[in-house]
Amino acid sequence: MQHYDVIVIGAGAAGLMCAITAGQRGRRVLVIDHANRVGKKILMSGGGRCNFTNTGTTPANYLSANRHFCKSALARYTPWHFIEMVERHRIAYHEKELGQLFCDESSKLIVKMLLEECASAGVRIETSCSIERVLHGEGAAEAPFRLHTTHGAFVATSLVVASGGLSIPSMGASGFGYELARQFGHDVLPTRAGLVPLTLSGKHQERLADLSGVALPVTATCNDQSFSNFMLVTHRGISGPAILQISSYWQPGDELHLDLLPGQDALDTLQRWQRERPAAELKTVLGDALPKRFAQRLCEHWLVNRPMKQYNLPELRAMADVLQHWPLVASGTEGYRTAEVTLGGVDTDGLSSTTMQSRHVPGLYFIGEVVDVTGWLGGYNFQWAWASGYAAGEVA
Repeated sequence: MQHYDVIVIGAGAAGLMCAITAGQRGRRVLVIDHANRVGKKILMSGGGRCNFTNTGTTPANYLSANRHFCKSALARYTPWHFIEMVERHRIAYHEKELGQLFCDESSKLIVKMLLEECASAGVRIETSCSIERVLHGEGAAEAPFRLHTTHGAFVATSLVVASGGLSIPSMGASGFGYELARQFGHDVLPTRAGLVPLTLSGKHQERLADLSGVALPVTATCNDQSFSNFMLVTHRGISGPAILQISSYWQPGDELHLDLLPGQDALDTLQRWQRERPAAELKTVLGDALPKRFAQRLCEHWLVNRPMKQYNLPELRAMADVLQHWPLVASGTEGYRTAEVTLGGVDTDGLSSTTMQSRHVPGLYFIGEVVDVTGWLGGYNFQWAWASGYAAGEVA
């Protein structure tokens, strides 16, 4: 029976950060992961370049049943703390847009950095190690957690659950962390796919399916939340940054509107086109502002195509309303298969916001995606992983 001060379940971003922080405090730390290598989601993130943080991170960039829960951890471990580590390891990076920081080369460098930090902190990592049972209270008082695994039995003073959510099951995602939470008396809030493409059906899908690959800037609005970025038409529906962002706020039956001329007053624009190009047809002038095929499809199904001079003011107003609030009825999402994150999870009411420790079981911690804290697209989920991992690692 091997004894550790801290056992971390999950060798992803949150788990590795927690292990590093605890190890640097002189704790004997073991990290266990059922996958055959560490940091699989880190490796695939950002198209292989890892969008490792966002310099504009605030609590407002997160969804949770308790929107205040993330404040303490985010305040104590900021993007600048992680950037300092990245720079210390001489990893070149750049800002892509909106505070999003990416590696110049490969996400492998972030995993290599974390493994080097683990090694220098004396952290042991066991991959391809499946957990069969987790027991509590049967061992000595100083090591109340007992784990039976395919690599043998381990006991620990503290147990940190960093097993992630349900997104991208092909990478090994599972509901193990939620099962463990319930085992120890924690509530688990309903989960669903977040940062995920939306699917269309019926006439909505039929009208757009052959435009797959067309992209355009939009402002997507749902439930009083708006995001401005690109939308991509897919063969099953819509994707792109603006859609992935709004998907976390959308549920079946919710209204979704897209502003197809973001940053413009649609009526003013139409009136200007009418003055400047009276003989041109709507699909022609609209095709100069939007992808031509998309503009033509709008004129086939949503707008009446005529020369600009033939529209009166009420007709222009009606067209402006369609362009500014284009109604798109999504039927669902692509699900966990392609979702970047899982919404919901371990209820924060059962956790300390400063330490991530369980209010029910001393020495038990939940961090990262398994917790009901979900960030926007653009490095925010990594920052929550670093911050929550650090918070637990400081005290475990």
